[in-house]
This record gives sequence, structure tokens and C-alpha cells, in this order.
Amino acid sequence: MTAAATVTERLGQGMLARLPAGVEGPAYDRAKLAPGMAHIGVGAFHRCHQAEYTDDLLAQRFDRWGVIGINVRPPVLATMLGSQDGLYTRLIRENTSVEARLIGSIISVVDSQESPEAALGVLASPDIDLVTLTITEKGYCHRPSSGKLELDHPDIVHDIAKQKAPRSVPGMLAEALDRRMRTHGRPVTLLSCDNIQANGKVLSEVVRTLARQRDNGLCDWIESNVAFPSAMVDRIAPATSQADIETVERRFGYRDQAVAVGEPFRQWVIEENFAGRFPRWDLVGASFVSDVTPFEHLKMRVLNGAQTTLCYLGVLAGLEHTSDAIGDPLLAGFVRRMLTEETLPTLMPVPGISPDTYVEQSLARLKNTAIRHRNHQVATDGSQKIVQRLLNPIRDRLRAGRGIGLLSVATAGWMAYLVKASTRFGASWEVSDPVAERVAQLADRTGKDVPALAAGILSIDTIFDPELAANGQFREAVAEALEGLLSDDPMEYVRYVCTRHGTD
Repeated sequence: MTAAATVTERLGQGMLARLPAGVEGPAYDRAKLAPGMAHIGVGAFHRCHQAEYTDDLLAQRFDRWGVIGINVRPPVLATMLGSQDGLYTRLIRENTSVEARLIGSIISVVDSQESPEAALGVLASPDIDLVTLTITEKGYCHRPSSGKLELDHPDIVHDIAKQKAPRSVPGMLAEALDRRMRTHGRPVTLLSCDNIQANGKVLSEVVRTLARQRDNGLCDWIESNVAFPSAMVDRIAPATSQADIETVERRFGYRDQAVAVGEPFRQWVIEENFAGRFPRWDLVGASFVSDVTPFEHLKMRVLNGAQTTLCYLGVLAGLEHTSDAIGDPLLAGFVRRMLTEETLPTLMPVPGISPDTYVEQSLARLKNTAIRHRNHQVATDGSQKIVQRLLNPIRDRLRAGRGIGLLSVATAGWMAYLVKASTRFGASWEVSDPVAERVAQLADRTGKDVPALAAGILSIDTIFDPELAANGQFREAVAEALEGLLSDDPMEYVRYVCTRHGTD
């Protein structure tokens, strides 16, 4: 028998004085860091994006901007990050290169899965001047087709009945703002960092809708003391894998359960609309602008539109990762043609950015083989994403009297992905989408009648607004594409589409 294996050291504050070669540490004294902002949704994206920008800012202009994280869904992070003193390794990966850095901007994390009280205490604290959010599209409990609060959402029904013990993020924010109003009254900025068009307006709408249920002056107080800026965020950061954790341990000799992995590219464009103090992220690469709309349209319709299209067609082609899908000549050609022929003409000018160059940059980013972004992961909650990524450009094309043949294939790809998870197709894979069960029921009920199936899916008005769903050109194009993608050889249909001469 050999001697017992040495236990690998766990990442923590004590390691900062003796970091292994190749690992960069925080360039400021974390012992002096005080809380000034909270973040809801401490997932991989936040740890690769807003927390990194804040870490950069603290190194350049140290101030009271320590982050208290609030985790609203599994996994439980308070213990995981708490045992590491809030520290974690951010890996930047591009093909064969790996760059490691410890991010120190997160002071602590509270979990709100069992009870919202700890989170409410943070959000209502006078120390907190700003709250950022990355809770995914469905965390807003809104109707993607309109941006309005989904009043019959189970969590919203609960939160209206039990305002002091909310389950949803909009409910938590409404209750926290009520507590702020009744105690210290300090202003606060609520900054959405999710991929929702006009995300600040959506956040404002869902929070104010719940505030109106209180009839205690909260809406008037919000009007004078709360800002809801919109923002566009960008960095590809897939879910952390066990292999990522093992990479840190093998290369650098310590154990980190909260590793976050991202690509080199990052971008943050923020509407300059704040209440009270705010971090000067513009000093470390973010952009403060008067109107985020051109930037968010470009990113959502091009990069995110490509991701959504590739994930569904990629799964139908039997490919596992985004890099595999964009590496396929057929799918790469299809998505490039969709973006250049149909998506780009719907965009407004973006200061300092060439749309054609942005398309090529986006597709190049998706080829990064070190970012193991699974197609099934990108496909998650597609019903909450396709409005801004695919349906809005389709709507703009229809209004201009232009063709939608390629964007309709991408939309039908989302439908086919959900349909093939139904018993009609032997439940080919598991899916996670709020409308998955409804689509599966439609598929089982309509059988081989694909036009009826397409019409049934188009009747889901939380996604497809009635005007778009009733458009004959759109209905016909989607039904045809769905028929082709549900065939025995969906890629043959994609190949056929790519041989067409123009879409107008």
C-alpha cells in the first residue's frame, strides 16, 4: 500500500499571499472591501461578466462596491462560495489556451430557495445602492410576446396573495422596495443583465405591476427613487463542468468548486440611467449610452440568433456542441446566409460597428472549441428567447414586404426540437422549456398533420402575438419548414433551402 494521497488545498483567502504560477489574484485589499451592490443569480455568466468588470473597477478605483450574491435556484452556492471566502477561478479558454484569474469582488452569497428573508434583508439594506440581475428570461415571469407580467404564473399568484414571503424575483424586488420605502428610503438602481429586449423596461413593468397591488404609495415612491436602466451584456460562458474543476486542480494545484469558464470576448453596454451611486464600469471597458436599443438588437438578432438556430438544427443533425454545429459546412452556410440576407436588413445603425464585420466576428467566436457549450444547454427555455432573436426580425421583414424563408426555418427548428421530445417521436431527448408539455400534447394529438401542429403551436399567445400568428406568409413558411425538419432527413431539407435563389 502506498501512503495516503495528499488532500488538495481548497481555494480561500489564505491562498492570496502564495498564488501558484499562472494564476492572477485581485489587485486590491479584499479585507477593506465593503458591500455596495447585490446580484441576483450568481451563475457562471455573472461570475464571468459583471463580477469580473467589478473586480477590474476595484483594482483601478477602489470603492464600496463589494458584491453580495443572491442565489434563487439550485445549486446552493452560499456554502460553496462561502467556504472559499467568495473567491473563485475565472478561466478564459480559447481553443488550446487557458488563462486563470481569481475574482474577489463577491463578498458573500445568500441562498433564497428555502426562504426569501435573507435575500430581502440584503436587497432592503441601506448599504445596497445597486442590484444587478442574471436570472434568465423566464425569471421575469413575463409574457415574451408583450413584456407584461404573467398574472396567472403560479409564483405571481402566490406573491400577490403573500406579499411578505415572495417566491419570484419580481415579487422579491417589490417587497424589498416596500421595505426600503418604509425604513430608510434610499434610492436604488435595478439593472437587468439578461438577454431580453428592453430588459430595463420589462423589469420595470413586472415590478411596478406587483407594486400596484399594494395600494400604499409604493408606485409613486418607485417613480421618484428607483431606476431601471436597460443593458446589453455579452460573453459566452457555458455551465461549469467537472472537467473544468479538474483542470484547475490539475494545472494549479488547488480545489475550486465554483470555477467559471468564458471566452476572451466581453462587452457591456448600459443605459446611463441611475438612481444614486453607481459603479464607474465605463472606466474598465463598459459603455454608458443614452440608448441601448441598437446594441441589443445587433447582439440578440445576430449572435444570439445564430446560437439559437445552431443549437436546434445542431441537435437535429446529431451534433453535441455549438462549435460542432458551426463547424458543419451546411449549417455554417445556412446561418451565415440567414444573418446576412434576412437579419441584417432589420437592424438600425450601431455606432462604431460594421454589421457585416460583427456577423463574421460572431461566427468566429462560436467556433471556439474550448467553449464546450452543449446544444441542449443553449436550447433551454427557447420559448423565452425566440421572440427577440427570431420573431422580432421576422415581424420587421413582414412589415417591409420581404422574405422570411430562412428565419422561418430557424423558428421551425425550435418547434421540431420540442416536438421530437414527445411520445410521438419516442421522446428522443429531454427538454427544459415552459411550453414543452403543451407542444408535446399538440404533437401527440395532431399526429402526422403537420400544418395542424404548426397552427397549434402558433396559437400559444405568450410567444406568438395574434397579428404575427395570423399572418399567412408566416404560417405557410413555418408549416413547410416544420414538415421538412420532422422528416427522416432534416438536413436534406436544410440543404434544399440553401439551394434556393434568394428569399425575397
